[in-house]
Amino acid sequence: MSNPATPPRSLAEALRARDDASLAVLLRARPDLITPVPTDLTQLATRAGTRASVLRALERLDRFALDTAEALAVAGDPASYRELLGLMAGDGGDPVVAAALPRAVAALRDQALVWGDDDRLRLVRTAREVLAPSLQHPSPTGLGPTAREATSGMSPGRIQEILAAAGLPSTHDSVSAVDALTKLFGHRKKMAKLLAAAPAESREVLSRLVWGPPYGQITPEPAAHLRWLLDRGLLLPTAPGTVVLPREVALHLREGRAHREPQPTPPAVEPAATHRPQVVDATAAGQAYTALATVEELLKDWDEGGPTVLRAGGLSVRDLKRTAVALDVSEPIAAFWVELAYAAGLLASDGEADERYAATPAYDEWLDRPPAERWTRLAEAWLTATRTCGLVGGRDAKDRALSALGPGLDRSAAPEVRHRVLTLLAGLPEGTAPVADSVLARLRWERPLRGPRQQDDDLRGRLARWTLSEAELLGVTGRGALSAHGRALLGAPPAPATAPPTTASAPASAESAGPGDKLPVHHHHPAAAAPVTPAPLSPPEQAVAAAAAARLLAPLLPEPLDHVLLQADLTAVAPGPLRRPLADALGVLADVESKGGATVYRFTPGSVRRALDAGQTAADLHAFLAGHSRTPVPQPLTYLIDDVARRHGHLRVGAASAYVRCDDDTVLNEIMADKRASGLRLRRLAPTVLATQADPAALLDGLRAMGFAPAAESAEGDVLITRAHAHRTPPRTAPEPVPDGPPPPDVTLLAAAIRAIRAGDLAATTPRKSTGTAVKGGELPRTTPAETLATMQAAVLTGDTVWIGYVNAEGTATQRVIAPIRVEGGFVTAYDHTADEVRTYPLHRVTGVAELAED
Repeated sequence: MSNPATPPRSLAEALRARDDASLAVLLRARPDLITPVPTDLTQLATRAGTRASVLRALERLDRFALDTAEALAVAGDPASYRELLGLMAGDGGDPVVAAALPRAVAALRDQALVWGDDDRLRLVRTAREVLAPSLQHPSPTGLGPTAREATSGMSPGRIQEILAAAGLPSTHDSVSAVDALTKLFGHRKKMAKLLAAAPAESREVLSRLVWGPPYGQITPEPAAHLRWLLDRGLLLPTAPGTVVLPREVALHLREGRAHREPQPTPPAVEPAATHRPQVVDATAAGQAYTALATVEELLKDWDEGGPTVLRAGGLSVRDLKRTAVALDVSEPIAAFWVELAYAAGLLASDGEADERYAATPAYDEWLDRPPAERWTRLAEAWLTATRTCGLVGGRDAKDRALSALGPGLDRSAAPEVRHRVLTLLAGLPEGTAPVADSVLARLRWERPLRGPRQQDDDLRGRLARWTLSEAELLGVTGRGALSAHGRALLGAPPAPATAPPTTASAPASAESAGPGDKLPVHHHHPAAAAPVTPAPLSPPEQAVAAAAAARLLAPLLPEPLDHVLLQADLTAVAPGPLRRPLADALGVLADVESKGGATVYRFTPGSVRRALDAGQTAADLHAFLAGHSRTPVPQPLTYLIDDVARRHGHLRVGAASAYVRCDDDTVLNEIMADKRASGLRLRRLAPTVLATQADPAALLDGLRAMGFAPAAESAEGDVLITRAHAHRTPPRTAPEPVPDGPPPPDVTLLAAAIRAIRAGDLAATTPRKSTGTAVKGGELPRTTPAETLATMQAAVLTGDTVWIGYVNAEGTATQRVIAPIRVEGGFVTAYDHTADEVRTYPLHRVTGVAELAED
C-alpha cells in the first residue's frame, strides 16, 4: 500500500490510494473494467489504459470535461493545475471557467483518465496519444506540435540561423538552441515585440492558422512575408511544401487559451410553449388511446397471417405501403407502429416454410389487459428498444436497403438518448414544451464525441428528434410537453415550479482563485463531479413506475361504450371506443367507413353476407342491432338484412370438382344464360344441379360476383359456417436490445468486485518473509510439499496469515492471502481474505506458501 503522503508514481498507485466509494464511482462509470473482474489494482489500471476502454470513456465525457482532457494533452506531462487553468481560462482569466474546472478535473479523476496531485496532473498515456497533436495530425484544439517536435529533423545550422533572425544569441548545441527558442515563444512581452515588427501580411498568415488547422502549404520560393516567418521559426517546415505553426506561438496568439470558446456550463433547454398541465395530460391520453387502437388495427389486419418475410428478413416496401394505407398513416409512421409491436413481443414471424408475420400468443394476453396497462407495455418496450424505425428506408454501410422488421436497425445508443431527452423534458416546468434545437444542443454538449459534429449527420441528434416525435405519437408527451403518466413511467421527480439553473456549482475556493492566488489542492471528490443524469430504472423499479403511470393514465382514457347510433343511410356511428365484443361483432357485420373521434360503419350486402357466413341468422342480426342501438333500427337496414338472408344459401356449392344445386331450376337457367358464367364452364347434370371443373372457392367467388348469394355445403349437404381463423406464431420472446457495452453493475456486483480486487491486490503487494528462494514480482511462491504442510500447521498454531499460490481445477493460477484454521486429510481449511469467506483447499493444488512479513 502506497504512503498517502507520497505522490503516486503510477495509475495503479493512484487507484490503490482510493477508498471503496471512489472505486465504485470508477467501476460504475466504466463497467467494461470489471468484465471480467481484475485480479488486482495493477490489472485494473492496465485495463483502464487500453485504447478501447479509454475511447469509450472519452465518448462519455461532456464538452467541458473533454475540453479539459484536450488541454491536458497539449500541456506538459505532468502539468500543474495552474498550467491547466491558464490553458482553459487564458491569460486574462475567466471566473466561470475557473469555477467549473475543479468539477471537470474531478470527473476525469473519477474515470481514471487523469491521476496525480494538482501539482503533477497526468493524462493517461492512451488518452494523450488520442488527443495530443503530432506532426501527422493536429489536436482537437487546433494546436500543432511543439517547437521541439517540429525541429526534431532540422539541421543544427538551420536552427542557429533561426536563433539569429529572432534576435537570440547562438548556442553550442541544438538542444539548448531549441530551449532558447521555446522560451522566447512562451515569453509574452518578447513575443509581442517580435510580432510587432512583422509585416502585416505575415500577421495575416498567422491569424489564419492560429485556431487551426495549424498547417499550411508553401511554394519552393515563398513570398517575402512567408520568408519572414520561416526565418524566425514562427512557421516551421514539417515536409516539403508544408509548414506548421508551433504550439507555443499559437498559444501566444490565443492569449494562452487552448480553446477558442470554452463551454464550462451546459446550454439551457429553452421553452417553446407552456400549456396547462390538464391540457397536456388530456392530449397525451388521447394519443395513447390512438396508439392502442392503431396497434390493434395493425395486428387485426394481420390476424389471418400478415405479409411474407423477405429472404434477407424484414418487410418489403410494397407491404409497408399497404400497411400504411390500411392504417391511414404515412410510411415512416407505419414503420414505427410495426416496429413498436415487434419490440413489445406482439408481432413476429411464424417460422413456417412460407414465412409470414403474424401476431404472437402474447398479443391475446395483451388484449385482455386494461387499456392503461396495455399502453405501459408499449411505452416500456419503446423506451428500452435499440431498434430504430427512423432508419427504415435508408442504406447501411454496405449500401443495402434497411427495411422495417429487418436486420441492421439496432442502434445501441437509442435507449440512452430516449431516456436523456425525456429526462430533460422532466426538468422543465410542468406543461412546458422545449425548443427541439435546444434539446439537441444540450445533448451535443453532454456527448460531443458521439458521432460527427455536423447536425445532419449526427446519429445522436437524429435519435433525439425521432424521440420527440415518437413520444408524441405514443402519448408520452402531449403538445410537446411531458405528461404526468410519462413522468411517472420515467420515474422522474415532480416537475420544478420554474426553469432549473443550468450552471454547475463549484467550491467557493475555486470561484475566488485568480491567476496570482495560491490554488487549493483538488483531491478526488465524487461530490465535485458534474450533476449526474438519473440512470434508467432497474426492472423492479420500472415495474413500480409502470404501475404508477397506468394509475395516472386510466382515468384519462375514454370509457368503452356498449351502443351505437344507427342511421337511415345504412350507417352506424360509434361516438367513442366500443367494448371489445361489440366492436368485434360490428366489425363482421359492417365495414369501417371512417375513423376519428367517432367511427362510422357502413352496412352492405357483402358485409351482411359475411355475418351470415359466420353462422349468424337474420333473427340474430335483428336482435343484435336492436339491443345495441340507441336509435330505432332503420327500415332500410331491416330490409337489407332480410333480403340478403332470404337469398343466402338458396344456391348450394359442393365438390364435384364443384357443383351448384338449387331447388328452383329457373335460377339455374338464369346462371347458364348469363355470359359472365362462361368462365366457370358450367354444365347441367340435372334440372336442379350444375357442375364445373373449377374449385368450390372459385365457384363461390364467381357466383357472388354475378350478384348471387351462394352458400358452401359439406359432403353431407350441411351449410359450412366460415369464420376467420386467427393465425398465431409459436410462442416468441420480444427482441433483446443490443447493449452499448457492458451494463452498469448493481450495488451487489460492485461490492463483490471491489472486495475481490482489494483482496487480490493485498495478495500481490503484501511483503513476505524470505523463504530462501527468490520470488520475482507476480510469480507464485514455490515450496516443497513438506515445507508447505509444515508452514500451514505452524500458521494454525500461531494464527498467522500466509501467502499461497493456488492452481484451481481449470488450471488457473492465483495468489491468495489466507489464515489457516485446520489442516487434515490433505486439505487446509482457512479464512480466505481474497474471497472474504472460509474455504477448503487441497494441499496438492498449493504451489507454495510464504509467511507475510511483519509490518
